[in-house]
Amino acid sequence: MNYLIIGGVAGGATVAARLRRMDEKANIILFERGKYVSYANCGLPYYIGDTINNREKLFVQTAKGFTDRFRIDIRTEQEVTAIRPDKKEVEIKNLSTGETYTETYDKLVLSPGAEPLRPGIEGIGSKKIFTLRNVPDTDTIKNYVNTENPKRAIVVGGGFIGLEMAENLHDLGIQVDVVEMANQVMAPLDFSMAAIVHRQLTDKGVGLHLEDGVSRFEEKDGGVTVHLRSGKQIATDMVLLSIGVRPETKLAKDAGLAIGERGGIAVNDYMQTSDADIYALGDAVEVRHLVTGQPALIPLAGPANKQGRIVADNIVFGNKKKYPGSIGTSIAKVFDLTVAAAGANAKLLQQNNIPYISSYTHGASHAGYYPGAVPLSIKILFAPENGKLLGAQIVGFNGVDKRIEMLAQVIQRGGTVHDLAELEHAYAPPYSSAKDPVNMAGFVAENILNKKSRIIQWRELAELPADTIRIDVRTHDEYKLGTIPGFINIPVDELREHLDELPKEKPIVVTCAVGLRGYLAYRILVQNGFKHVRNLSGGYKTWSVATAPIKEIVSHKPEIPESTSYGNSDSQINLLKVDACGLMCPGPVMQLKKNYEALKIGEQLQITATDQAFGKDVTSWCKMTGAELVALENKNGVVAATIRKQEKTASCEISRNNADNKTLIVFSDDLDKALASFVIANGAASTGKKVTMFFTFWGLNVIKKQHKPTVTKDIFGKMFGWMLPTHSGKLKLSKMNMGGAGSWMMRLIMKRKRIDSLESLIQQAIDNGVEMIACTMSMDVMGVQKEELMDNVTLGGVASYLERAEEANVNLFI
Repeated sequence: MNYLIIGGVAGGATVAARLRRMDEKANIILFERGKYVSYANCGLPYYIGDTINNREKLFVQTAKGFTDRFRIDIRTEQEVTAIRPDKKEVEIKNLSTGETYTETYDKLVLSPGAEPLRPGIEGIGSKKIFTLRNVPDTDTIKNYVNTENPKRAIVVGGGFIGLEMAENLHDLGIQVDVVEMANQVMAPLDFSMAAIVHRQLTDKGVGLHLEDGVSRFEEKDGGVTVHLRSGKQIATDMVLLSIGVRPETKLAKDAGLAIGERGGIAVNDYMQTSDADIYALGDAVEVRHLVTGQPALIPLAGPANKQGRIVADNIVFGNKKKYPGSIGTSIAKVFDLTVAAAGANAKLLQQNNIPYISSYTHGASHAGYYPGAVPLSIKILFAPENGKLLGAQIVGFNGVDKRIEMLAQVIQRGGTVHDLAELEHAYAPPYSSAKDPVNMAGFVAENILNKKSRIIQWRELAELPADTIRIDVRTHDEYKLGTIPGFINIPVDELREHLDELPKEKPIVVTCAVGLRGYLAYRILVQNGFKHVRNLSGGYKTWSVATAPIKEIVSHKPEIPESTSYGNSDSQINLLKVDACGLMCPGPVMQLKKNYEALKIGEQLQITATDQAFGKDVTSWCKMTGAELVALENKNGVVAATIRKQEKTASCEISRNNADNKTLIVFSDDLDKALASFVIANGAASTGKKVTMFFTFWGLNVIKKQHKPTVTKDIFGKMFGWMLPTHSGKLKLSKMNMGGAGSWMMRLIMKRKRIDSLESLIQQAIDNGVEMIACTMSMDVMGVQKEELMDNVTLGGVASYLERAEEANVNLFI
């Protein structure tokens, strides 16, 4: 028997080896147009980033190794150019010699894979623009990085490969920006889960440009300028395109084989094409998605290898093995995070009109009382009528891999959330909890199905009727650290004492940190006659992450270094250890402040937190208080800071008094006051001073874009939008405005006297490097979204402003 295989790597190489194990006498020929027959495709980014430092480790098997062990005829650098099913032959071109010849077959296997998308964008032919598919691509990128020493890179595309490349380039010391057309990275995730990844990227100093695409590339000043559709321009030394792949189907099309509705080669359950003697597998084929039942393209190595075994067995023994389909189980490392998904996400279910319920749970990687427990967030989607598990997503630091595999097994076998509740897992404190996070996800879903709890999703909060009673049932201290706007605080332990104060006829929404205490409050309320109660799924944690704006990256240095020592940590005497793990911002800072005050001069404390913002906060706090930051480390999702108490010395005060920076708080949106603010700012900046302008409340109107994108707002945000100036051109005078005539006269006189307009002064401030910070708390209160503000404005809180003020000798409130 003559078996021909087109394409190596995962699918083709697996078929070849399995065929030989099943048929010792067959003549097997494998054609690979590249130099390498079998290599670790998924390991390529990690070789570029020096995590894998030995190139030879990328090769699973060599052509010689295949030949010696399996006696397979491996023909590398030989491309199959045509298939003639009527003659059962293929035409091959030897790429080294140019020779063309034919071979006949009894059975043919297609494993051509997929090719990276490279759209016809102007300037895309630049030698500084790369794609990553195979070993030669890897060698080209690696050589460029080693010889050209790029300082900045743009990754176009926020999928798995794109983010893996962003991390590995970042690890080489290259400043990285990610440009993504969608409103999120990691398409298999839903937005609320992807938002956790967004925070991780920006915390590491990666610039993130969402809902933006590339309009053109321009080679300029020895590098490439990336022109985005929003009008932004980013200068870079290299570009990595990772905007997706498409199946290589040219050979199949030319041979008259059927192509599926998703653009891949159509195959039956036995992996046969429309020609009974031709099989196909891997990234080039369409398979059945086990949740939707529809054809899908799932370019993953795991399914390709399993298909390879089935194809080989069916060729040798007849069509006896079926490939049932795939649920697209995937996992990726994104810096310290692990991100995983299985089954269908909300977008896919909506596209296929499949009803579902979403549920969020937040747990820990193992028992909370055992050291090192780190956050683990799970979202599951299930059918409302019977609880069938449709999809699962997990983002966390440790233990994500085993949890997604537990969930994937249930999805693959058509199981339900009741199966999650009953799953028996291996338990010991270093590895899990007696109630594993997967069990907890099942318990919560069962309560929803059994009507023991009604939930509301984070997106729905913005559309609640005005008369809805909103209750945050966390403790008073937690509530002070931050809450959802409009929620009042009644701790769950005090709720029963306040039942008479709550109207039973009005709708009530309760929330807590992650949903557990909210459920307890729900049960108290409904059993006391309250009929219109809902609990926020995932609690404050899900809402706060999902609604957080993307941080603008001013400096590409990470928000928190991996491991940094400051000063001398030679003594561990009197080291006070403070565990702030599990607390959200500003909880860790408050714990730090409380325990620092109890220290004596020279004593140290070490505080650990799982809040990823704590690294930046502790640095700013130490600068403001004069404390010495001895060491700072971020490892596996735990931030550890060591602080020594310092005596406030005269020299410290002198250095502060000698600070020469300038800060302005712009509270007003009066035209004359805005003019004065920017005149002063530009004057200070022109003398070389660092100037920071902090815009809060009405001052936000000064820095709004004239042409703003459409954004979604709740009723209060819309009302503020109707009542407030839409941009600087609509500002009024504080006195003598006279229905707008005063501001018109002011602008006319300024023009006649050749005095710069407010808009010109704002542009001058941008050109002079004036830092403009918008207060996120004010934005939240007034319903102003990041997209409405000018692109150069960064977002920050009071801590950001106070840090600048500590380094300034002039602070104006306007």
